[in-house]
Amino acid sequence: MESNATTETQQSNPKPRREKRPMNGVDVPTLFATINAVAEQPELAKFQFRASNQWVKGTHSRSRIEGFSGAGAEHQQTADFVYDGDHPPVLCGAGNAPTPVEFLLHAIAGCITAGIGNVASARGIELESVESSVEGDIDMRGLLGIDKNVRNGYQGLRLSFKVKGDADAETLRKVVAQSQARSAVYDVLTNGVPVSIEVDAG
Repeated sequence: MESNATTETQQSNPKPRREKRPMNGVDVPTLFATINAVAEQPELAKFQFRASNQWVKGTHSRSRIEGFSGAGAEHQQTADFVYDGDHPPVLCGAGNAPTPVEFLLHAIAGCITAGIGNVASARGIELESVESSVEGDIDMRGLLGIDKNVRNGYQGLRLSFKVKGDADAETLRKVVAQSQARSAVYDVLTNGVPVSIEVDAG
């Protein structure tokens, strides 16, 4: 049985907290400073992201990721981010670029992977590697208008992560779970979001 003296010593000498320092390419002190600033000033949390798109030919179009607003100001992108979208020849396109639904695979993998980097760094875990694969199933009868009972989009997505770092397997699994829980793209795909469309035809 522990003595009272031992218990008091443990209570007065808590386990030292690991110093917050940059790691895994994440500026951890700035990350926590940002969290604290937004917690104190909720209006800083309001962001709006924007993109524009132009038709090129056939099923080929080109999107430009525009500037965005957030943290109480307007921001310019750090580069000219331009992405093409197309359909493969088997789907009546020219195969100039990935399909828009394939960009969704990139979006969810990229979002959760970014979260893994942040969460691991915030918890003082050095990452060695993070790899993932994503699969999505679509029944084309829906978007081709053959069967109205078949949805147009993905019927299911499957992600598989392989994570290595200086922590045990269970801890690394918890890092991935926390990233999933905070992923904006995962939230949009699993909970849906209102979408409005305006048309200026002439």
